[in-house]
Amino acid sequence: MKSNVRLLRKQRKYSAEFKKQIVRDFESGQYSVPQLSKLHGVANQVIYRWIYKFSTFNEKGFRVVEMKDSSQKKMKELEARIKDLEAAVGRKQIQVDYYEKMIELAKTELDIDIKKNYNTPRSTGSGRTKEK
Repeated sequence: MKSNVRLLRKQRKYSAEFKKQIVRDFESGQYSVPQLSKLHGVANQVIYRWIYKFSTFNEKGFRVVEMKDSSQKKMKELEARIKDLEAAVGRKQIQVDYYEKMIELAKTELDIDIKKNYNTPRSTGSGRTKEK
């Protein structure tokens, strides 16, 4: 006669320090939840529960959302674009400074006023010409 063998569900108890260490690893950005799950053999849902419980950044009512690879790739592309634009702005600022210095030198050394002076009368060259 076969006895009824009940399958025992394995339950593991983790220390609070272990749980907090997992949360610190996640918060540092060193590991994602799936990576921690594979590394320690703990289910994703359990790790998310620990994050909600022990996280210093988590507030009640907010949900933890991890960026997937495509989001991370897009963020890197946008950061590279920002870097390129900042470099272009820097080059343009150098050009502006150079032109202002040249205008200043033209005025002081050559006595040429390049900047528009609003007090001077309009030139007659832009008016209508008489027909012959």
